[in-house]
Amino acid sequence: MRRSTRAHLASALAALAIAGCAQGARVPLPGPAPAPALRADNADSAVTLPGLGGAATVAWDGLGIPAIRAASREDALRALGYVTARDRLFQMDLLRRSSGGRLAEILGRDLLEADTRQRLHGVPRAAAAILARLPEDQRAALDAYAEGVNAYLRSAEPLPLEIQKLGYRPEPWRPEDSLLVVLSMFQTLGGSEEGERTRTVLTRTLPPSVVAFLLADTDPYTKALLGAQAAAPPPLPARELRALVEKAARAAGDDRAEGRSAGVLSPRAGEAPVGSNGWAVAGARTRDGRAILANDMHLELGVPNVWYRAELRHGDAEVAGLVLPGVPMVVVGTNRHVAWGLTSLDGDLLDLVELEVHPERPDEYRTPSGWKRFDVAQEIIRVRGEADVAVTARSTVWGPVASRPLLGRPVALRWAALDPEAVDLGLLAMERVRSVDEAVAVMNRAHGPACNVLLADRRGRVAWTVTGPLPRRRGFDGAVSRSWADGSAGWDGYLPPAALPRVVDPPSGFVVNANQRMPLGAGAPALGRDYANGYRAHRITERLRAARPVAEADLFQLQLDAQAGFFDVYRDLALRVLGGEAASRRPALAEARRAVEAWDGRADVSSVGLALIARFRRVLADEVFAAWLGASRAAEPTLELSLADIDTPLQRALTERPPGVAPAGGWDAFLLGAMERAVAEVKQRHGARPLDQIEWGAVSQVRIAHPLGAIPELGALLNMATEPLAGCGFCVRLAAGSLGASERLVVSPGHEPDGVLHMPAGQSGDPRSPHYRDQQRAWVDGRPLPLLAGPAVRTLALTPDQPMNR
Repeated sequence: MRRSTRAHLASALAALAIAGCAQGARVPLPGPAPAPALRADNADSAVTLPGLGGAATVAWDGLGIPAIRAASREDALRALGYVTARDRLFQMDLLRRSSGGRLAEILGRDLLEADTRQRLHGVPRAAAAILARLPEDQRAALDAYAEGVNAYLRSAEPLPLEIQKLGYRPEPWRPEDSLLVVLSMFQTLGGSEEGERTRTVLTRTLPPSVVAFLLADTDPYTKALLGAQAAAPPPLPARELRALVEKAARAAGDDRAEGRSAGVLSPRAGEAPVGSNGWAVAGARTRDGRAILANDMHLELGVPNVWYRAELRHGDAEVAGLVLPGVPMVVVGTNRHVAWGLTSLDGDLLDLVELEVHPERPDEYRTPSGWKRFDVAQEIIRVRGEADVAVTARSTVWGPVASRPLLGRPVALRWAALDPEAVDLGLLAMERVRSVDEAVAVMNRAHGPACNVLLADRRGRVAWTVTGPLPRRRGFDGAVSRSWADGSAGWDGYLPPAALPRVVDPPSGFVVNANQRMPLGAGAPALGRDYANGYRAHRITERLRAARPVAEADLFQLQLDAQAGFFDVYRDLALRVLGGEAASRRPALAEARRAVEAWDGRADVSSVGLALIARFRRVLADEVFAAWLGASRAAEPTLELSLADIDTPLQRALTERPPGVAPAGGWDAFLLGAMERAVAEVKQRHGARPLDQIEWGAVSQVRIAHPLGAIPELGALLNMATEPLAGCGFCVRLAAGSLGASERLVVSPGHEPDGVLHMPAGQSGDPRSPHYRDQQRAWVDGRPLPLLAGPAVRTLALTPDQPMNR
């Protein structure tokens, strides 16, 4: 679920719209913006808002960023629901439909598979159960937000362009819809089964020494950061790998066997993860004693952007930052006393429980208390233009039965997101914390997607901790799927707040997380798996150690760092290959050597040579892992290795070069052949241009598309322009096609006017609005925009529909 939903939405919407065009129902290109209530180009206005307890105001600045003022939290959230729906109604509706398994009813059969998965996993039922358990203040926040959204829905004319095209009217917003949106982010950050599936297949099909070698979770950069806490790397199992390579070579004569082993790496294996950068610098390292937080969250980019900028003031609470449309709270930001940012923890919040089905009664499975019948429910999925589809969802005492088996056996999904005890809106309490100590306590108690938390407070202090429900496992470590039927394995709730790790006021004067493994100390419980390569964290740490004193501008520039030292090992290897006698006799490889020698070590748009080096790395990885993992692919034909770090074992093999471990023909022949293939692929993509004239900007191009943007006559209107972008999948400035920084925030609590915040696209989801793309240029160019809303260019007065008795 980490990357597929947006792609499914885009293809389905495009197919639907194009089909409509082919039948004569062409999408009318919108003209100038009309002037319904609350459009971005309106003058001052007033609206009556049902449920409001007192007067409230919204002031928009020149970027369409709302500053909300109200007497109470609930009134501020009513106003937030109203203005967010005004700007992002279609996005909000798609988010709740995607999470709740209700896309097919507006988009058709192409989304039936995605809907079926959500229904089989019981996500809508989980949202309702979570709602029933929330504390009163969180439920009140959801109710108030829904009232604001629905007030806008009742008056929204015309409806957003996409909704007009699809020909439906959104249903009223329910409090549980906000929880569906929370669960959608849960799935993005911690809802993938693929890691455990991969580890299970490898464990069942490969020698233990090979599994330990492939799954070592400490790369050289992370090892340098961990110091003495880093575990010794496992030995390279040359004999076992040699046997696997020989087996693959024997199978190469059989086309079907060769097909099983080829392409075992997923397209995203070893590439940029969904994640983030975050760091906080203490006052001892800044110009005037202020602590400064920096955070840029890396997600799949789209139009509109995943985040919505907002400021809320009620009583003595003042919060500014980023909101997830559909959810009534600031996810990252500042309250003028404490600033907070998040990065993905890659927390292990999910287990696949191997089910022991009764050999004679297939409707029963074994549990610690004996055989038990599967719970069965019928889910009805409405499909646009077709008959409804009935889906049978089975569940167990541990959770729903997964939609596909693992190694031929059914598995149940034990996932924290489906546990009503493990999801809440605890981050709401961040609006009133006054120190990093109070913030750590709030974050450790809050439940939701598991994240690293970076904190800075007004007194110059900084901290790192984690948030989210982290399972307390019994009898196993959660690395691979196993049976829980005998009761020896399972979950005993979640780690208590006191058991969660934290670093407060470190001697270094700063804390950094870029999705790498963090130092936890001896005996600490494991938090996650499949951590990102530590190069980004190492580079950030290296820059911060050298920088003193620093200010907001310095940290913003660090967010734009495009140094690409991660590729140095592949550059050096390429030069050795290209300096050999065999390479000197090939003119194309002489050209390749000039390109590699010309690389400046960076991923700037103008950098040359990196395109070839990056392709060389991928060819090496594809061929090496195909030779090593043929047996695993044969056991599980759908296996695609999706681990975040493939480079640690790959580089070990390339450095030590044990005989017989190369895919074919010995190391020299293999490396030369891999370089020739990389050269051919780069030339095929970039035509007749000499390799030393192919700039990185021809490869690194940002693509930020609207779901309807594939329609030819709408693409230019709805999509952001595709253009070169500095950065790479391993750079601090992470850029990998449509994956990148969904925002960049730099702020010192108490010094918010000096803060920075920008994001792709703009505030509005309406292409006719001036705020549809007015932050895009600053985001691409790396130009800071102010964190706080500027002078008001339009205001809205919100009044109760009737006087409230106090």
